[in-house]
Amino acid sequence: MVGRVTEAVWVEKYRPVSLRDMVGQEAIVPLLRSYAEKRAMPHLLFAGPPGTGKTTAALALARDLYGNEWRQNFREENASDARGIDTIRTTVKEYARTSPFGEIGFKILFLDEADNLTAEAQAALRRTMERYSTSCRFILSCNYSSRIIDPIQSRCAVFRFRAYSTEAIRTQLDRVARGEGKKVSAEAMETILAASAGDMRRAINLLQLTATHVDTVTADTVKEYATIPLRREVEAMVGAALKGSFLEARDRLYRVFTDRGASGEDIVRAIHSYLPDIPDSVLPPRDKVRLVEFLGEVDFRLAQGASDRIQIEAVLAHLASGQTGGG
Repeated sequence: MVGRVTEAVWVEKYRPVSLRDMVGQEAIVPLLRSYAEKRAMPHLLFAGPPGTGKTTAALALARDLYGNEWRQNFREENASDARGIDTIRTTVKEYARTSPFGEIGFKILFLDEADNLTAEAQAALRRTMERYSTSCRFILSCNYSSRIIDPIQSRCAVFRFRAYSTEAIRTQLDRVARGEGKKVSAEAMETILAASAGDMRRAINLLQLTATHVDTVTADTVKEYATIPLRREVEAMVGAALKGSFLEARDRLYRVFTDRGASGEDIVRAIHSYLPDIPDSVLPPRDKVRLVEFLGEVDFRLAQGASDRIQIEAVLAHLASGQTGGG
């Protein structure tokens, strides 16, 4: 077992065990620490993008509250695995109604990805939260708080997690690299930061993936394993389209698909993040606004199952033809 420790997923290996160990989210962590110190808390709702510390905050809060007894008083359920009303009526209700272990008068039930619960399940959860609030506190985690019904939101203290700053991710990556005896070049660090886009989990996973067989991580190593389009590739692709060369832009798009294994959603996000840096002389502000509107429509189509290649080709066609709007 000792030999397997170094092979563990680094995200779990370096997950903070206490709220004091968490980096970033400075507006949230102090409030959670005050709950742990007072040994009292309301129902909580954690909302924010993936990889921003929602699950880590819940686990760290439980450890700070209960100490060595945290496992007996904390239960995690993934709402995307069982999202129907039966789960709330059986698993959740049975856990919420049992007595807590130890001195603190309540347990914690952590519902991850709660925005995947059906409307009927959320209605049942609302009643359960109200009925068993003395013996159980609920922490709901979601990417989109708008998918949580208002009666549940009104029963919770809502914490909105934001994407991590580059400095916060850099600090954690430096800590992980030192712990694993790896060196990361400055160019490689910048590439990982750009690829992660504020997602701490993605950044650590990418560092582990690239450092598996080398002691020094370089930019070329990161680019070899990165599965999302890199900035310079998107710049070249969009630049060719803006010059009216649709076929060249399409060829570059196909290389991003085949060489990088990128998805349509990845490319849409990369184009969206690159838009502010396009000179106004190349793409006027009014056209940028229209393109953002069109990108939103394309993103919706992709979410509904449309073809990645056809949709991104449509974006490049609009750029090449000078039509930056959706019509």
